[in-house]
Amino acid sequence: MPVARPESSDSRVIAHIDLDCFYVQVEQRKQPQLRGLPTAVVQYNEWKGGALIAVSYEARKFGVNRSMRGEEAKEVCPQIQLVQVPVAHCKADLSTYRNAGSEVVSILSHKGRCERASIDEVYLDLTHVAETMLLETPPESLEEIDEEALKSHILGLSIEEGTDAIENVREWMCRSNAEHKDKLLACGILIVAELRRQVLKETEFTCSAGIAHNKMLAKLASGMNKPAQQTVVPFSSVKGLLGSLPIRKMKQLGGKLGVALQVDLGVNNVGDLLQFPEAKLQEHYGVNTGTWLWNIARGIDGEEVEGRLLPKSHGSGKSFPGPRALKTISSVQYWLNQLCEELNERLCSDLDQNKRIAHTLTLHVGAYKSSDTDSQKKFPSKSCPLRYGTAKIQEDAFNLFQAGFREYIGFYGVKTQGIQHNGWGITALSISASKIVPLPSGTCSIMKYFHGPSTSNSSKQLVDNSILEVSPLSSSGGERCSEVNSCEPKIEFLGEEERWNKDPLPVLGQEEEERSILKGQDPSFSSSTAQDGVIQETSLVIPTGGARFLEQNQSTQPRELARNDSQVKSEHKEHKRKMKDKGTPSILKFFKSCNPSGPSESQEQVQTLQENGTNSSGSTSYPSGQRREAWSYRIDEIDPAVIDELPPEIQDELRAWMQPHKQPNVVNRGSIARYFSPIRKT
Repeated sequence: MPVARPESSDSRVIAHIDLDCFYVQVEQRKQPQLRGLPTAVVQYNEWKGGALIAVSYEARKFGVNRSMRGEEAKEVCPQIQLVQVPVAHCKADLSTYRNAGSEVVSILSHKGRCERASIDEVYLDLTHVAETMLLETPPESLEEIDEEALKSHILGLSIEEGTDAIENVREWMCRSNAEHKDKLLACGILIVAELRRQVLKETEFTCSAGIAHNKMLAKLASGMNKPAQQTVVPFSSVKGLLGSLPIRKMKQLGGKLGVALQVDLGVNNVGDLLQFPEAKLQEHYGVNTGTWLWNIARGIDGEEVEGRLLPKSHGSGKSFPGPRALKTISSVQYWLNQLCEELNERLCSDLDQNKRIAHTLTLHVGAYKSSDTDSQKKFPSKSCPLRYGTAKIQEDAFNLFQAGFREYIGFYGVKTQGIQHNGWGITALSISASKIVPLPSGTCSIMKYFHGPSTSNSSKQLVDNSILEVSPLSSSGGERCSEVNSCEPKIEFLGEEERWNKDPLPVLGQEEEERSILKGQDPSFSSSTAQDGVIQETSLVIPTGGARFLEQNQSTQPRELARNDSQVKSEHKEHKRKMKDKGTPSILKFFKSCNPSGPSESQEQVQTLQENGTNSSGSTSYPSGQRREAWSYRIDEIDPAVIDELPPEIQDELRAWMQPHKQPNVVNRGSIARYFSPIRKT
């Protein structure tokens, strides 16, 4: 829904930069032999050569447009060069174009406030820069003006026959009696022309620009003269620009609201809205939307340029039109897994490069029901807290789909695997991560206290090992896939009673049994009761030493798998008996086993490897010739904020342990009778 914002000032200088046929330009930079040739970028699939997603201006002259398929484009223009989009996760991979767009943003951000609107679009608020230029070097004081700036298209500027358009632009820019807001626009013309030249020089990309007093007008102007040109919208030309502009070409009026305006009020052009008072528009479309319509008819838009160089969200989606619609739950889950893998890669890259973390996972689905009278019902969008990690995102995404699917089909309380296909199909899947915020400065995850010396400098490993899962599953999280978390690693504390199983990759039943032991429950307790509720997990990372231990044990896997069932059962019974006698280990035992001032000789002796595979306290065993390095900590280095990442039962225990001990108050517990004089007996 559009939001009505009052214009803060009509003296702002806002620019909208739009890269020309950006995908084609990226491919032409990679393959210079394509420059000047009719070229199109195609998203390949098996039907008619795939869909065109970008068409060069040379190909457009032959009648090629983006609505065509690859084979149709070749019929219209036989010499057209079709370049396929890279493929990853069984879908188009736009990372190459996304990274190229970041190059442009880094250049444009040097001037003014910069907002990245999409892969190939940027808004700039140049008001402060233009004000400074107007004070120091106004255009009328310049002996020479940039030739690119003089090629600008200024709306409303009349050019008589036989006159030089460039000279008319020069006169308009250098008027000494011009209004202040027009002088600022003249400065904006010079600034944007210089920025466009820098982009071309450093990236080889051309771009077009619109320069106006607000975002709405700048966006409209940038597409009016392409490629590699810029258009200016003085306030005096707004009425003429909007008077003949089709209503459907205005941002946020291309959908239902635009149709409603045409049907209800007979509005076809934006200028037609001028005949309706604000009260009438509010009566039809509400107070907020009515005011917004009244404003845009007059070129008023108070939306600010956000200082944002990074995207507000990450998403991955794919459409399945016509006969390619998904009609089985297994095919939906397959594609969700592919989309979630791509999303996780982008999230980890964002965390590694920009130190940002997302909080919300949202699923959007396009679907149809051919045999139901309620065929127009939309598939509901679903959201839940975001948990980092491919397996967790895949699990939560599928849980969101199941919840939405049951609501869409109408089978409540029934698992989706049991629903037979009955005239439904999935035409689009999209998974996104939003509410992305910077990591708080001065804080870190508690995981850094569990890491030993790193054996690898891989940034990907650092990202994977530094995220602590704290978010619960969504409301539909009770229906979880049994195999999703079966390979999650466990953390082991020094001096802990429990030790690793000898099997490097325990089966699901053994893992559930270990979880039951950690919760103080009988391992034989049925896990089916947890299927109906929301399951909350806290995943930790194996220390570097533990990773080495697993790697060493992988060589013994064939021998360990050969154990018979009786040996396995006896070991579990013995393990259960020890845990029952000694109780569940506390996290405090890990901290108490460490010396705050550093490792000592006694600590190293505790970690000495025993021939029987375990030490006297039941801690983890290591192959002969290796010793686990002792961990140390300092209480003042522990940020209290990271304690919130731990399970509730450990939080209370750890806070109590970290709290300084108070000196007991000595209280005189004498009798109150001493305050009264003794009663004499008479």
